[in-house]
Amino acid sequence: MDEAALRALTPGVLAALVRRGADFAAAEDAVQDALVEAVRVWPADPPREPKGWLVTVAWRKFLDAARADTARRRREDLVEEEPAPGPVPAADDTLQLYFLCAHPSLTPSSAVALTLRAVGGLTTRQIARAYLVPEATMAQRISRAKRTVSGVRFDRPGDVATVLRVLYLVFNEGYSGDVDLAAEAIRLTRQLAAQVDHPEVAGLLALMLLHHARRAARTAPDGALVPLAEQDRGRWDTRMIAEGVAILQAALARDRLGEFQAQAAV
Repeated sequence: MDEAALRALTPGVLAALVRRGADFAAAEDAVQDALVEAVRVWPADPPREPKGWLVTVAWRKFLDAARADTARRRREDLVEEEPAPGPVPAADDTLQLYFLCAHPSLTPSSAVALTLRAVGGLTTRQIARAYLVPEATMAQRISRAKRTVSGVRFDRPGDVATVLRVLYLVFNEGYSGDVDLAAEAIRLTRQLAAQVDHPEVAGLLALMLLHHARRAARTAPDGALVPLAEQDRGRWDTRMIAEGVAILQAALARDRLGEFQAQAAV
């Protein structure tokens, strides 16, 4: 399994551990350890259910760390016994992880950083480079965000609009460092669209696709912005435009117009 496939599984695995009662930061550490184990083991012995394998191994890593940490003795009620290996329950908590990372108690910059780290699977270094800040600064920002949401109930419904605003902030950063944040925002919005049936999620995805399709024609060789009327349409990604239009039309047909649908329709 390649890196992209592992990254796609990561938020669901992290969400499963948080749902079981793991502290957010400890859960993320355990998931990262499980991913390292997967890279080592899977080439010779690939599991039948990759996500189930990751959840089982990550939970075991979490339990081992919790038992070894005397400062966390108060949490021993969470580590009474290890669940048996096997398939993961059908319920997918990835959507709740989106809500958690975009919690109203977080500042916009913290919500963006935590979303890219926990849901997007980017490293702290990648996020720091993308936002042109020192890695230590970004690490502190992410750590503060984790502490802020550590006590948030995971079973409470979240606000889709807040998640969409965070993803839109990511998209508007475009490209910097070694991470294409616009493409990353599209990937995460696609993932969100698979989790929740909401016309504004579709509207945001359509808006992103329609803007991103013109990316190659939007700037001149010297970096200057090229007005829409002067862009070389031969450089537009017609397949991406067609996909964006189809998604937008389906969203508009539901007659629940929202901000992102309106922007995409302009």
